[in-house]
Amino acid sequence: MDINRLFWGSRRGMLELDLVLMPFLENVYPTLEQADKERYWLLLEEQDQDLFAWFMRRNDPANPELQRIVDIIRANTGLQQSG
Repeated sequence: MDINRLFWGSRRGMLELDLVLMPFLENVYPTLEQADKERYWLLLEEQDQDLFAWFMRRNDPANPELQRIVDIIRANTGLQQSG
């Protein structure tokens, strides 16, 4: 997917999501394997409220493909579980 499309797709309606997705796109996305990049593309099709709930660990995606990319994002953007 074109980087410009990814940039605009990663810009969301919630500032909280922008603060997670934009640094991820800039710093981690380029290092991902192709399959994980494709999972990220799939993730961008989801609703903002679902993304926020997943990133904040309120719940997890039912789709294991989405769960994998959510876990990668959580691990690389300061959203690690404390404790």
